[in-house]
Amino acid sequence: MDDPHYNLLEFLRLLWGLLWMLQTRKQMEEHQSTRSPLSLFWVSGPGSGKGTQCANIVEHFGYTHLSAGDLLRAEIKSGSENGTMIQNMIKEGKIVPSEVTIKLLKRAIEENGNDKFLIDGFPRNEENRAAFESVTGVQPEFVLFFDCSEEEMEKRLLGRNQGREDDNIETIRKRFKVYMESSLPVIEYYSAKGKVKKIDATRPVGEVFEAVKAIFTKAWLDEACVSSLDFFP
Repeated sequence: MDDPHYNLLEFLRLLWGLLWMLQTRKQMEEHQSTRSPLSLFWVSGPGSGKGTQCANIVEHFGYTHLSAGDLLRAEIKSGSENGTMIQNMIKEGKIVPSEVTIKLLKRAIEENGNDKFLIDGFPRNEENRAAFESVTGVQPEFVLFFDCSEEEMEKRLLGRNQGREDDNIETIRKRFKVYMESSLPVIEYYSAKGKVKKIDATRPVGEVFEAVKAIFTKAWLDEACVSSLDFFP
């Protein structure tokens, strides 16, 4: 005949384990719901190959792709007063005021159910960077930088024939000038913080994505380790 004291101890042990699992699950759900959005910036020259890789990153790593350029072009199509101003600035190859782009990005983040964002084409300069971090309180996990020569980027832009208003030689060279003067200091700022992940974007598309995957896989593993340490102090 079974020992009733032993059976009671086994029952209490199982009950305690079940209660612990339920409490752990609740705490993990609360931890996930209170996490700040995880974002990364993709700051690279026009025509460096960002668009080719975005769909792969979204599919493999679950990020939501937010293109600053796409958001600005959508605003132009809306016919708003801001849209007219944005269109004129893009024609001149100039950088749109920070408050306009940040407002569009912030709204897109808040309206999306995801907590991981790939922010493409932003920040374009130091003022963009400081304003975004100040307004949103979001710091990038890391900054992805596709290194590509100006000659190669120009060839790609002229050859892609997407019907974009800014894909003409005059505007392309203005964009290169703005990129060199304004965007490279952003790369230097984050590089000093050890956040820049540099990839040779002149290689074939498949090789570039293998390098991208290695970076994102390591970032995912690092985040998993940090989350575990946060949860089990």
